[in-house]
Amino acid sequence: MDLSFIEKLGLKEKNAGTSTGVKDLPSETYIDSYSPVDGKKIGSVSITNAKQYDELVKTAQKAFLSWRMMPAPQRGEIVRQYGQILRQYKDPLGRLVSYEMGKSLQEGWGEVQEMIDICDFSVGLSRQLYGLTIHSERPRHRMYEQWHPLGPVGIISAFNFPVAVWSWNAMIAMVCGDVCIWKPSEKAPLCSVACQNLMKKVLKDNNLSEGIVNLINGDYKVGEFMTKDDRLPLISATGSTRMGKIVGREVASRLGKTILELGGNNAIIVTPSADMKVVLTGAVFGAVGTAGQRCTSTRRLIVHDSVYDEMKEKMVNAYKQLKIGNPLDEKNHVGPLIDTDAVESYLDALKAVKEQGGKLLVEGGVLEGAGYESGCYVKPCIAEVRPDMPIVSTETFAPIVYLIKYSDLTEALSIQNGVPQGLSSAIMTDSVREAERFLSHEGSDCGIANVNIGTSGAEIGGAFGGEKETGGGRESGSDSWKAYMRRQTNTINWSEELPLAQGIKFDL
Repeated sequence: MDLSFIEKLGLKEKNAGTSTGVKDLPSETYIDSYSPVDGKKIGSVSITNAKQYDELVKTAQKAFLSWRMMPAPQRGEIVRQYGQILRQYKDPLGRLVSYEMGKSLQEGWGEVQEMIDICDFSVGLSRQLYGLTIHSERPRHRMYEQWHPLGPVGIISAFNFPVAVWSWNAMIAMVCGDVCIWKPSEKAPLCSVACQNLMKKVLKDNNLSEGIVNLINGDYKVGEFMTKDDRLPLISATGSTRMGKIVGREVASRLGKTILELGGNNAIIVTPSADMKVVLTGAVFGAVGTAGQRCTSTRRLIVHDSVYDEMKEKMVNAYKQLKIGNPLDEKNHVGPLIDTDAVESYLDALKAVKEQGGKLLVEGGVLEGAGYESGCYVKPCIAEVRPDMPIVSTETFAPIVYLIKYSDLTEALSIQNGVPQGLSSAIMTDSVREAERFLSHEGSDCGIANVNIGTSGAEIGGAFGGEKETGGGRESGSDSWKAYMRRQTNTINWSEELPLAQGIKFDL
């Protein structure tokens, strides 16, 4: 296998996992990164210790003082340049994402394209950080609101999108005038070092402090440095609901702010009028893309009883055509799970399906033999279940989709909304009434609701996030930028008197 992309990204056998201001504090411990594709070690990344972290935050605080004073369009220019360098390195960075995380090469390239897209979005945003003008009740007074940078922002990202989710946060935060401290998943650390190497080049070319964008690496203990640090007013964390509850409690205890992007348990409702070709494309990709390791992966197919048998047959036939193997080979549809722990969770879920009375329409299992030596390749499977089975309400990061039957739309909506998570949802229908009901107050309770497209993926122009145990935060597009800034209301008295609000008299 050609692994020249590793060298092109400036990666070494041992890589610095801590950046800026801590060059005189050598690391003592390292994370070894192994590819789930072939089980081979790719490289090592140094783990940030407490002393390094403290020095890094001090550097970030100093960088913030000058970065916030740069006009927002000029900050946007730095982000534009980062988008340009990502275009130059899209191929090797996409290959690294695919090799270190295990998603298909097309998805690896696609993830880097999302980074490029959010850079473009942020450049435009840098000229649109608008406030409001408000009419005062007092004569010759003007009120308005404006938005100021928050300070150093902490970003904790997950393994399944090792570069894109960071960029959703960092590029927006940068044009808002914030500086960033990134703690990536310890399961894909080399991707973070590659992104940091490219950012360092842009900052250096513009004579800017490296402290504007910072990187730390390690396990959850390193993440705790950020969540407990009151020098970081905002923590944006992506990961499991369990992790999010811990982060939320810790940051709230110091009255900090959070953006939480947590678990998903996403459903597609299939109605009698649905175009089955559209349904099949959305359902199969949603269920097996990234080997089911997206927070927006399709976990449940809720199918009307009149088309249930047809849908079941089409899904089973489609799964027979899936090619599982090395994700860097573009002929393969499904790559490996991230590690053997994920494989165990997958097997536990299949066991639970059987114990709780479900039926496997497409059997699962771990693949062995040539090409599968890493032990991380599993078979995508389809399970016929009841909606009240506990396993159906549990998010399993693996290619398992649950097939559920319903008789009317009220029942389908109840099934869809009857899980703790609330990220993404979809309905497949040619009925305007069904579509509008799905999008109404009595419809989907998720942060994302789609009509005639699947649950998986999202465009950067819209706010991304969910409700309930998904966390409630929003990232990326729309007005998500407001989470990275502080709102200030201003009143200016340009009269020669001081009239008080609500007509209060206070004569001196």
